[in-house]
Amino acid sequence: MIGILVVDKPSGLTSHDVVDVARRLTGVRRIGHTGTLDPMATGVLVLLVGPATRLAQFAMKGPKEYQATIRLGVSTTTYDAEGEVTREGEVNADVDGLRQALATFHGEIMQVPPMYAAIRVNGRRLYEIARRGEYVERKPRRVTIEEIEILKWDPPDLAIRIRCSPGTYIRSLAHDLGELLGCGAHLTALRRTVSGPFTLDHSHTLEELEELRRAGRLREALLPPSAGLPHMPVVVLSADQTRKVRHGQVITVADADAPLVQGVDPQGCLIAVLM
Repeated sequence: MIGILVVDKPSGLTSHDVVDVARRLTGVRRIGHTGTLDPMATGVLVLLVGPATRLAQFAMKGPKEYQATIRLGVSTTTYDAEGEVTREGEVNADVDGLRQALATFHGEIMQVPPMYAAIRVNGRRLYEIARRGEYVERKPRRVTIEEIEILKWDPPDLAIRIRCSPGTYIRSLAHDLGELLGCGAHLTALRRTVSGPFTLDHSHTLEELEELRRAGRLREALLPPSAGLPHMPVVVLSADQTRKVRHGQVITVADADAPLVQGVDPQGCLIAVLM
């Protein structure tokens, strides 16, 4: 089995939990995801199944989009509702003031990851360090906020939509907004609606996948590996070129103007990413 499985992740499960469920449903051990979602978050989680895992570095490209709810007036250790309260402040904000504050995050910014994060520092995951009561300095990372807008302001809760580059921490954005406003803030809800070329319309709940499995129709949920590479031009290989690529031989593709292209066989099936 090979392909891309887009899951609508439920709240309460880690991304690895979802991978484990997918392994059980498909019977395939080799499954990975293209971008972690926090346990509290829901929405688009892209899984690469079988040999499609080789496309991870290419399929992770493309913006992500979220709908988030931020509670102003309270900061926490984890920057979300799971952590301990570290600060409380009075909320004196109106919609215009909030729009102005959010506008400062638009574009390319430097963002510090939260202490409770899966990234590694000196070989250790940040959340493991934090759970031991330790603290380390985190290097700011360059991220891009392409779009950010208010969906609803129901004090003290602010609902927003964000379109951003991979690697952006919405929890950090919520925390930083609270610091900017001087009242503190934390993330209370997060739903990923877009990940690269995939949207919620492409996704299936775990319950839906279980029903498809029982009906012997699970393959219907799989998208072809090429669906994760819409940014790459396609070059159709001859039968001889296809054979050579499959045997690990070097070929020259005269029509390849881009640095990376999809090499497909005469039937249109993805064979390899060619450089």
